[in-house]
Amino acid sequence: MGIFSKSFMVVGGAALLLLVLLATANVGLRFFHAPYSGTYELVSFLGALVTAGALAHTQRRKDHIVVDILSEKFPPGVKRFLDAVNYAATSLLFGVIAWQVWVWGEKIKIGGELSETLKISYYPFVYAVAAGFGLLALVLLVDLLKTMVRSEVPR
Repeated sequence: MGIFSKSFMVVGGAALLLLVLLATANVGLRFFHAPYSGTYELVSFLGALVTAGALAHTQRRKDHIVVDILSEKFPPGVKRFLDAVNYAATSLLFGVIAWQVWVWGEKIKIGGELSETLKISYYPFVYAVAAGFGLLALVLLVDLLKTMVRSEVPR
C-alpha cells in the first residue's frame, strides 16, 4: 500500500511542479501580451492530479486535520470504536466516490468529450482522480483493520 500511495504522491508533486511552472510562464507571457490560451484547462487538470495524488499518502501519514476536542475525553475503548466507525464510513464514502468518478470518466471517454480550448481528451485525468479516491478508500480500510486488531488508538 505504501508504494502506491508514495507513487501517487510523486505524481501529484510532479503535477504541482508543472502547474506552478505553467502558471508562472503564463504570467510572464502576459507582459508580452502573449498568454498561453490553454493555461486555465491545464492548471485545472494538473490541480486535480495534485489533489488526488496527495489523498492516500496524507492519510497514511495522518496529516489530515483532526478535531478531537470532544473525543479526547473518551476512554481508549470508546475512541477505538469511534475511530473504527469513522474509518468504515469514510472508506465506504470514498469507495463510492471513486466508483462514481470512474463511471463519469467512462461516460466522457465513450462520449468522446474534449476539453473546450485545447481539444484534448480529459478522461485520463478523471480516471486518475478516481484512482486517487480509490486508493484513499483502501488506506482507510487498512486503518479500520489496524484499529480493530490493536488495543491502542492509532493517531
